[in-house]
Amino acid sequence: MQHIDTIDLNDPTRFERMEHHAMFDTLRREDPVHWTELPGGRGYWSITKHADLGLINRDAIGFSSELGGINIIDLDGVDPGFDMRGQMMLMTDPPKHTRYRLLVNKGFTPRMIGLISDHLQYRAELIVDEVIERGTCDFVTDLAAELPLQAIADIMGVPQEQRYMLFGWSNAMIGADDPEYQNADPEGAANSTIAAAELYMYASELGRARREDPLDDVVTKLIHAEIDGDRLTDAEFEMFMLLLVVAGNETTRNATAHGMHALLTNPDQFALVRDDPGLFDTTATEEVLRWATPVMYFRRDATRRLELRDRVIEEGDKVVMWHISANRDEEVFEDPHRFDVQRDPNDHIAFGGGGAHFCLGANLARVELKLIFKELAERMGDMTLDGDVERLRSNFIGGIKHMPVRFTPGKRRHS
Repeated sequence: MQHIDTIDLNDPTRFERMEHHAMFDTLRREDPVHWTELPGGRGYWSITKHADLGLINRDAIGFSSELGGINIIDLDGVDPGFDMRGQMMLMTDPPKHTRYRLLVNKGFTPRMIGLISDHLQYRAELIVDEVIERGTCDFVTDLAAELPLQAIADIMGVPQEQRYMLFGWSNAMIGADDPEYQNADPEGAANSTIAAAELYMYASELGRARREDPLDDVVTKLIHAEIDGDRLTDAEFEMFMLLLVVAGNETTRNATAHGMHALLTNPDQFALVRDDPGLFDTTATEEVLRWATPVMYFRRDATRRLELRDRVIEEGDKVVMWHISANRDEEVFEDPHRFDVQRDPNDHIAFGGGGAHFCLGANLARVELKLIFKELAERMGDMTLDGDVERLRSNFIGGIKHMPVRFTPGKRRHS
């Protein structure tokens, strides 16, 4: 049992070592609205219960995404060129967020998502084809990363051979606390900063190309999306492309990696989906999402006073909603630390606790997860771990960087 005085939610190493679940168990039980000190910065309220997170997440007026951004660390003093508050959709409040989202939705019509989804089954088969004859691979880079990367490349109209640039940029941007991704350049600029600038410039060039040569892709739709004469500004479009690359790639990749790790370490559950891959069309995908919770928290800033569980959140206070804790809430999930591919009901909040900021790509992510896991269950059903799992050093993104696996070599489906 974790003693409350030893809890440190600011140390990404505790999350890398998977110690956070015990810390959150203690907080949900003893202090679910917990004041958390931040050395060198302003402290914050940690929200750890499912119901409380839903309450705050649905109140976009009382709890702002724009005032302080979505990360624990304050942005005061950051280079204005890298301050995305009020510009990236994830860091806007209504009515700005409402307008932004209505315009962006024009590019994510059922028809556009359907066109992308039609190709994903074939792509999932080819992804497995690329490794199945080997008998070993790095599950993360060779399998988990590929389908979301290829889907995002399709959405953006990026040539598939350039998708690895997106992979590198997104790794650097979310891995700010991980030494594998954050070796500084000779001039002292962090890789995360360099990656954001390069991706921003790439999005700008992409937008310029689509204005000159429109295609039947989401980028073209976004550039020309219009409501009552209103369109996305160039900066808004470029910020959304940056968000799309990181959110659309990192989240689904890490959900796939965590889900496969859970199957490999729970052989009874792996046997269930091997015998019935159709479980991924019903309950198994939702359990992967709950278990993985790739985005472990989002921050808000209180714009008014709120009393919650005998605590007083004052106007201006930082509030951090820990999705990873809410998805293990004993009041909502029976035996929450058990991975159960037949769990039903499963009211997880891996895509957010509802409200204005509910994940725009939730349906596409579900499609990707169902397709790749069904392919893996049918064709690589004897997969086992083949070495140590390397996790991302972060308290923001629940990531797995490398996971060596072994399986019986098989035949390709496509020559």
